[in-house]
Parts: sequence; structure tokens; C-alpha cells
Amino acid sequence: MLISLTTDFGERDGYVGVMKGVMAAIAPGATFVDLSHAIPPQDLRSAAYVLWTALPYFPPESVHLVVVDPGVGTSRKPIAARTAWGTLVGPDNGVFSYVWDAAPPTMVVELCNPRYRRAEVCATFHGRDIFSPAAAHLARGVPLEDFGPPVAEPVRLPLPILRVHENALHGEVLYADHFGNLITSIGRLAWEGAPRRGAQLRFTAAFGAAPELLLPSAHSEVFVAGRSLGPMRRTYGEVAPGEALALVGSEGLLEIAISHGNAAANLGLPLGAPVTVQLS
Repeated sequence: MLISLTTDFGERDGYVGVMKGVMAAIAPGATFVDLSHAIPPQDLRSAAYVLWTALPYFPPESVHLVVVDPGVGTSRKPIAARTAWGTLVGPDNGVFSYVWDAAPPTMVVELCNPRYRRAEVCATFHGRDIFSPAAAHLARGVPLEDFGPPVAEPVRLPLPILRVHENALHGEVLYADHFGNLITSIGRLAWEGAPRRGAQLRFTAAFGAAPELLLPSAHSEVFVAGRSLGPMRRTYGEVAPGEALALVGSEGLLEIAISHGNAAANLGLPLGAPVTVQLS
């Protein structure tokens, strides 16, 4: 039984530990994996990105508990969903949207069966009282159908901007990681050929649908908020310390970085800032 946890709770308070305690009482022996508790507060898009990057690496029978829930206690539904990437448990607020683009849900239900929640439900801590019990019971093998009725149209966030034109790719800054690297929606990109010998980048759409392309890396130029960063690089070390660059990150997405520095802190680019790869 493997249960991952993703929240915006941070590490100062006992909220995450309490949820694990609730689940351990229901599913003794469960393995807990802390995916992240440093999601910026109420930031659904950052949580959606983290899930999208991480869940493919887990066993498909895993349960993924997500509590990034600015609408806690309102009319938003608590839900669970079955996908090829595991069973997802959390609020119906769009936080699973990027995962569902890649691994569409085969069933989504509302978590309303009182048998699988705590007897007293606090309006401000559904993570403890609704989501944790549901995740633990699912990990023990309770059928998804037992938790409540189907949800026909769960909430979905708009997918990240990714537009493909004949001579340009257009995207946006999607996420800032711990190092201050700004990860964009442009990709997936994979290098083909040896460095400096006519290497090309193979492009396949990370979000939505777009034609596959071969990009000549030496004849591409990356612009972010109107600023040129030159061609795409393979490593941070290809430029001098303190210099900004664009490179292909570990998920195949175009990243904006500063060698030995923090791009998020120094470039003044908010999430959603436009990014363009110009092809010549």
C-alpha cells in the first residue's frame, strides 16, 4: 500500500503528520511518500505541475492524496478518480487537470459515504477528516464505487499555453523550482545528434495536441518577456556564472535559468510570462 502526499501545508505545523496518523490507523503498514509540502499556498497550477511530473514514476496501484484546497468548506466536492497513473484523492478544484490530460480518468466519484470519513468533519480541515480516510480505505482495497456517486464533469483548469507555428513555439512560465529555475510549457524536447555537430531537438507536445517537429538548435533563439537568451543549451555550464540561459530540463521542458544563480529571484518573471522559441 503506497500513498503519496502533496500539500501546501509546509513543514512547520503538524497538519501532515496528523493526516498520516489518521491513515496509519486505517491502513496499518501503508508506505507514505511525501511528494511535496512546499506548494505555494493555494497555488493550484504549481500543484498540478508537480503531480504531472511525478506520478508517472509511481506504481499504477498507488494512491495519491492532494490537499491544495483554497475552497475548503465551500460547495466544491471532495473527489477520488481512477487513472492509469494511480488513484487520485483531493478537492474538485482542477488540481488534477494536467494529470488528466495525459492519463484521463476512467471514473470520478464524490467522497460522500459517511462510512469512509471521520464522524466529525471540520469545515477547515478536510485533509484530515475526508481525504485522509478515503485515501487509506482506497489503499486497503475498498472499491472506488463505494465512496459515492459519479461526478460527470469534474473541474478542469485551462491547460498551459503551448502554440506551434511554422517558425515559432509559444508558451509560458509554468513553475519555479527550488533552485529558481523557471520551467516553461514548451516541450517535450529531446536532443538528437552530437553537441556542436548539427544537433537537433525533437519536439512533441507536452500539453494538448501539436505536430511533432525537428528543430535545428543552432538556428533557434529563445525570448522570454521580449528578452533574448540565445539558442537552447544542453547544460548550465555552457555559459558563464551569473549569465541567463535557456536549456532543456529533466522533464523535457524548456527552462529559463541563471548559471550558479536564481532566475526566479533575479529576472522578475512571474508565472505566466510569455516565452517564445524563434526558428530561423
